[in-house]
Amino acid sequence: MTSLGLFALVLALATLTGLFNARILRLPLTIGVLLLSLVVSVGLSVADWVLPLHTVHALQTLLTQIDLPTTLMEGALAFLLFAGAQGVDLGALFARKFSVLALALLGTLLAVVVFAAGACGIFTLVGLNVPLAWCVVLGAILAPTDPVSVVGMLRRLGLPAQVQALFAGESLFNDGVGVVIFTVALEVAHHAHPVSALRLAEAFTTEVGGGLLVGLVGGWLARKAFALSQDPQLDLLISLTLCTGTYSLCTAWGLSGPIATVTAGLCMAAPATQRRITEQGRKNLHVFWELVDEVLNAMLFALIGFQVLALSFSRALVVAAALAIPLAIIARLLSVLLATLPVYLRGQDRMGVLAVLTWGGLRGGISISLALGLPESPMRAPLLAVCYCVVVFTILVQGLTIAPVVRKFHPS
Repeated sequence: MTSLGLFALVLALATLTGLFNARILRLPLTIGVLLLSLVVSVGLSVADWVLPLHTVHALQTLLTQIDLPTTLMEGALAFLLFAGAQGVDLGALFARKFSVLALALLGTLLAVVVFAAGACGIFTLVGLNVPLAWCVVLGAILAPTDPVSVVGMLRRLGLPAQVQALFAGESLFNDGVGVVIFTVALEVAHHAHPVSALRLAEAFTTEVGGGLLVGLVGGWLARKAFALSQDPQLDLLISLTLCTGTYSLCTAWGLSGPIATVTAGLCMAAPATQRRITEQGRKNLHVFWELVDEVLNAMLFALIGFQVLALSFSRALVVAAALAIPLAIIARLLSVLLATLPVYLRGQDRMGVLAVLTWGGLRGGISISLALGLPESPMRAPLLAVCYCVVVFTILVQGLTIAPVVRKFHPS
């Protein structure tokens, strides 16, 4: 099947599940699409087991053709991060810059450590031999919250602007940090390379710092280009160039593409840049990037739902996944608490913010893509199964119950 055919098929699946959700379930679009995709996948698996028609095998082949890790990490992610950055309140974000940095850097690292330690105990308990190094890889996969899930969710909730900025800022930046940790941890686990604090610091400095620099330079160049342009269509081309260019350059140079794209998106959303764009151009850009965000979200969550067909489970894996879900929540709670304790708001409702940040720590496409991108080894199946169950739980359960949590701690 051609690339256009695959795109059309995924778009059709997202459209059909979206229509059913809009008419029957009336859940948030991405959650409804994921839930229906899961139901269809499970139904096809049962039907194929009762009456073998090789439907599941055909869909597994199709999923291999789509290659979700490449599709997301080298394609859709740049657009999703850039679109998400457009909706961030920069004033509120800079007012909470230390908290955002603490959550994105220290919080992500703490989440990896806590989850890895707990996962090592869980695998031992159920009789699976998963070394600590691979548990660290799993912790890195599940540590970052997913901006695809979180930023879209924020739009539906009446959170105070400062809490929204804290939430969105962390989710937009910590995926880049998580990918850096994942890369180093995978190198250690898969190739048995020793790693030092110096190696980790070097990776962070090069990838994260380099990504920030590329994003800032790209944002500055885009601001100059917007000043020269008085054409709304040209404004759109400039934004697309900024989004794809920063991500592609960083990928080619071994830097953090996600960090660069978020930084560039924030630069474009800055008032100094917006003043250089025509009024019609600002309207067109808002509509375009909102549309890109919604379409790619729906397609991505449809793919995540059908990825269950590519997994295999045993009794030990089911128990491990069930235990990993509360572990992921505990790791999120401790990482948020310990990361923000030294810098967070004084004299305000810390417990309320802690509860919302913890329960709203959804994982999504980035975690699934990292897990699917694991090299072939005996460790791939258990890590992928546990990752998938945690991701689905956070999206379906936490995503559907975050609104009551917000209303309890932040009544409007």
